[in-house]
Amino acid sequence: MPGTAQTRPDDRSPGSGERPDAATEVFLAHRNLLFTVAYEMLGSAADAEDVLQETWLRWVGVDPDPVRDPRAYLVRITTRQALIRLRTLRRRREAYVGSWLPEPLLTAPDVAEDVELADNVSMAMLLVLETLAPTERAVFVLREVFDLGYDEIAEAVDKSPTAVRQIAHRARAHVAARRPRRVVSATDTRHALDAFQRAVETGDLQSLLDILAPDVVLLGDGGGIKQAVLRPVVGAEKVVRLLTAGLGRVAGTVALTSAQVNGYPALLFRMNGELDTVMAVRIDDGLVTGLYAVRNPEKLSHMAGENMLRR
Repeated sequence: MPGTAQTRPDDRSPGSGERPDAATEVFLAHRNLLFTVAYEMLGSAADAEDVLQETWLRWVGVDPDPVRDPRAYLVRITTRQALIRLRTLRRRREAYVGSWLPEPLLTAPDVAEDVELADNVSMAMLLVLETLAPTERAVFVLREVFDLGYDEIAEAVDKSPTAVRQIAHRARAHVAARRPRRVVSATDTRHALDAFQRAVETGDLQSLLDILAPDVVLLGDGGGIKQAVLRPVVGAEKVVRLLTAGLGRVAGTVALTSAQVNGYPALLFRMNGELDTVMAVRIDDGLVTGLYAVRNPEKLSHMAGENMLRR
């Protein structure tokens, strides 16, 4: 662990017989929070894990005596590392094949209980955050999601507190104009998703049309590895035709189940027992307004076990 740069802090098992040192204990105490910060900034669990590794390597090299607030210090390191990675990812995403969607996370039930956290890590919200510039995204996440003070955020993003206030105001207005119209409870989402699932499984076209908003948008992410729609499909009738045609081709080999994904119920499509697609939904006023189908297998690895997100 400490002293072994290639070892992750979470590689030390509780039963190893070796007590973690103070630096490790502090890092592990805040690990879920740091992962959540990095994931909200990047929309990628794999990249968030890499940021945590960079944060750990820097943390173990710090003299702890002058550090008055380890949590704030770790968040600052994580934010800076995430900003560096985010700027690189932006360039990569410009060459991405088809639509880019955030990496879905299988989340623990307590994430859904924190309605504000669930709303902020939802697929719909992460796509809104993608429209912010990197520094705007960092400021918005740290202020609106984690309620950090302007002075703390200023240190994390290397700006003055006055500049951070201006950036926060601009980012808040930008997000408000694009985010879902209201926070939807997990129960409301569950009911809408159940109706959507029944309509898909039964092939009841009218029921499917009834649950979709007229201007519903379907996005697919195959990453150039799996077949997926390359451009957004807009409109209830077009989405219904696409879904029924696609499911009709694989009838008998697909099983639908539900799971908590990014804090909200979502559908999992398994083909011959293997996870093929994660479909998250956006609900507004009881209707499905957004469908986000992630098929890129490189983005499905964090669906194997629950992820603990924290504020």
